[in-house]
Amino acid sequence: MSSSLAQLGASYRRQGFVSGVPVLNQEELETTREAFSRLEREFGKEYAQYSLHNVHLQYGWVMDLATHPKVLELVKAILGPDVILLDSRFICKYPVAPHSSPGGGEESDRSDSKPEQQGTSDLPFVAWHQDIRYWGVAGGPVLSVWLALDDSFRENGALQVIPGSHTLGILPHQSSARSGNMLSTNQEIPEHLLLTDSAQLCPLQAGQMSVHDGLLVHGSEPNTSSRRRCGFVIRFVPTSAFPVQDPDRPRHFPATVLVSGRDQFKHFPSSTP
Repeated sequence: MSSSLAQLGASYRRQGFVSGVPVLNQEELETTREAFSRLEREFGKEYAQYSLHNVHLQYGWVMDLATHPKVLELVKAILGPDVILLDSRFICKYPVAPHSSPGGGEESDRSDSKPEQQGTSDLPFVAWHQDIRYWGVAGGPVLSVWLALDDSFRENGALQVIPGSHTLGILPHQSSARSGNMLSTNQEIPEHLLLTDSAQLCPLQAGQMSVHDGLLVHGSEPNTSSRRRCGFVIRFVPTSAFPVQDPDRPRHFPATVLVSGRDQFKHFPSSTP
């Protein structure tokens, strides 16, 4: 393992996340964005916002993205050599402002830019939550990758995390009273349980990724810019992990794939793309 990978792994274990890791070169990024644009045109933006789920089994380019060597080298540095791709999903926050552009254009990209002043009460956002709370997995950690197809900054709703919160265990979640929550069960962690003043923004340039632990508290604010924010979310687990039958954490895993090493446990079926 290289020293840089070891350092990233150490930071991940300490903070619960790493961010700004380069993955796609310019040619790969352009090819990926063109391919996603075809899906966007075929299915429509409303569907593409959250419903392109586990399409790595349908499209070779999506599987190539999920198993990109630069993704897997960091995943293996954290989880070990035997890794299962658990789940994947494209997530897009589309702009509400006029003159929108798909991740390009002349609008400000800076992470310290102020959001446009407009009402955000009904705009899509992601409440504070932990992935593992509703994932129904035990026996090993869940690691989530956000691979940015577009630049992701404060004004278009970049990821925010609470560093070190992965050490707190699973926190209570409740239904969010705020409209627009993109999470499938409208879950959120009450803010009085969190040190939100310590929240850290994770800006990304298109082609970079962030990686976070399934116990890390994270969320994101609405896109108040004129630019799309789209990313590819990939979940990985070590082969020691297994699904649990918990009615409070109902999950099915129909698209799992062994992507590295060998699986001596056989807790998940290995699909063939």
